[in-house]
Amino acid sequence: MKASVYCTTKTLEQAESIVSELKRAGFTSNDVSALLPDKRGTKDFAHEHHTKAPEGATAGGIAGLGVGAGLGWLAGIGALAIPGVGPFIAAGPIMAALGGAAVGTATGGVVGALVGMGIPEFEAKRYDAKIKEGNILISVHTDDGDQRKAAKEVFERHNAENISTGSEASP
Repeated sequence: MKASVYCTTKTLEQAESIVSELKRAGFTSNDVSALLPDKRGTKDFAHEHHTKAPEGATAGGIAGLGVGAGLGWLAGIGALAIPGVGPFIAAGPIMAALGGAAVGTATGGVVGALVGMGIPEFEAKRYDAKIKEGNILISVHTDDGDQRKAAKEVFERHNAENISTGSEASP
């Protein structure tokens, strides 16, 4: 059964360290997701920076998003605006969830996407609040119990917070 391990970090540097260690541990760029508030400012956002398609970003695009090589390694990184919620930078499977049907659901953009990815609604709301406070959400998606354990250990080594596991819905 496919499941995910989630955590939050307070800084971009902490998130970069976690993602870099996950990469060294053998996780693929399609296994790891990140979601963070886009702090570039609303004037930058007026130029249609958002994307709904999980496409690879160029090096210049990654730098333009204000992320480093660790987060830049993730699949489908891009900026998007969620109506009523604000601008975000997302990568990995969560990018597809945010770009899909979950965005328009009654539970709301980020919460709806997280619930759709298997997180219980009360935890999804907690993560949504953390992201709105400026925290970064990182998740690892795998059907291998040993990989889930390894991801959790990486999160713990880097002092990540709000670590939890959720089962993903079958397509």
